[in-house]
Amino acid sequence: MSDTDHVSTVDAAGGATEVEPTGDGGDLALGQPPGATVPTPSPADSDRSKDASAETTKVADATAKKPTTKMAAAKKPTAKKTAKKAPANSSAVKKAAARVGAAKKAAAASKRTGSGRVQRSFPASSLEDAMELALTMQRMGTTKVRKLTLFEELGRSPESGPSRQLITNSSRYGLTTGGFQAEYIELTPDGNLATNPETPRRQQVGARFRLGIDRITPFKKLYEHYQGQKLPNQSVIRDFLRDEGNDESEVQECIDTFIVNAKFVGLLKTLAGAERVLQLEHVLDELPSGGDTRRGPISARAALTPPSAHLPTEADWDRICFYVTPIGGDDSDERKHSDLFLGSILEPALALSDFKMEVVRADQIGKPGMITMQVIEHIVSARVVVADLSFHNPNVFYEVALRHACRKPIVQLIRQADRIPFDLDQFRTIVIDTTDIYSLVPQIETYRSEIANQVRRALEGTGEVENPLTVFFPAFWDQFATP
Repeated sequence: MSDTDHVSTVDAAGGATEVEPTGDGGDLALGQPPGATVPTPSPADSDRSKDASAETTKVADATAKKPTTKMAAAKKPTAKKTAKKAPANSSAVKKAAARVGAAKKAAAASKRTGSGRVQRSFPASSLEDAMELALTMQRMGTTKVRKLTLFEELGRSPESGPSRQLITNSSRYGLTTGGFQAEYIELTPDGNLATNPETPRRQQVGARFRLGIDRITPFKKLYEHYQGQKLPNQSVIRDFLRDEGNDESEVQECIDTFIVNAKFVGLLKTLAGAERVLQLEHVLDELPSGGDTRRGPISARAALTPPSAHLPTEADWDRICFYVTPIGGDDSDERKHSDLFLGSILEPALALSDFKMEVVRADQIGKPGMITMQVIEHIVSARVVVADLSFHNPNVFYEVALRHACRKPIVQLIRQADRIPFDLDQFRTIVIDTTDIYSLVPQIETYRSEIANQVRRALEGTGEVENPLTVFFPAFWDQFATP
């Protein structure tokens, strides 16, 4: 650079503000120290300086109108810097945040398929509905067939949505192999056993259990948790599935499908007045092992909780309610009456109340019609006894007398069609109208509340329990006193 070169300074707006001389002949503005001697330029130097100054001024003017590349870059920030300076409430930022939120939700939805649809933890139909392909193949007399041939037999398009779903459900239950893109559909060994009409009934039920319950994780957990028990209210089952980590959106469908499958397999049966989940062993024991595919009856005694479960220890008696009731034969009116009262009124009344007691009936611990040591032990030791005086059954009156002798809490109930016996009519008895279904059903909740309330009052009582012996012959126990 020459002694008299000039440069232009540019303000923040990109325009030239002034031209400052540079070189050795500077002043204080150019950094010349104070007191320094400034040489006087010669005439030639002055001419050269004027020419250079004029040239520099032209350059400065041009620069002011059109910034250099460096200046332009300084004026226009990079895209990255612009993004940082963008206001937080700008439309672009809002859209970007929405996209990020949607991406996080999509990443968290681990159960979703590539198409965005929820991937259930169980098939999207019942086992019976999913068996359509397998049953069709059985009618065709084959265990492996081209997909196109199979759907021609069904009279459907193999590429339709329902057809694809049918193939998927059949595959997920383990009935068949081969997806909707496969050329062939083939029966699995269990799929063949479950749908072949010549399969012995016991093997067929076993295969259906493995396919419809055991291989489907949430169904297997439900079966293992409730086997041998009364099927609880659906709100209770929902809580169980939530605790097991099932997605909230699929819980109700999971319950419905499980119940339908359990009934189809034969695990769900109405016993003792309530729907109960039977143990597979009990179901199979009632079935013929040979080629007879007919299904035999399942006795209530075999299906209910095994007797060994009702041999309480000393600590267990506080949660036992012993139900004294006429039982009768399997198809008798007494049995139907007792089953109805047990499953629909008494058990719900005590299970859902604050004391949460287990109800035990005599046929669950001993042979019906026989007074055994275990029955007497329950009469004497149970925290409370509920006595059903319906049908005026002599066994019931005998057991009630034993309970009276123990001076322990007892609650009495009777159907409206029967008269309360004279010796007992002075004590509170809950009367239940069983004239017809139209009389009973609307009042079931009321009857449950009455029973729960009477049990609660009986358990809260202090001192001796009132019964005919304590009221009319309190000296009865004196004869047993130790001299």
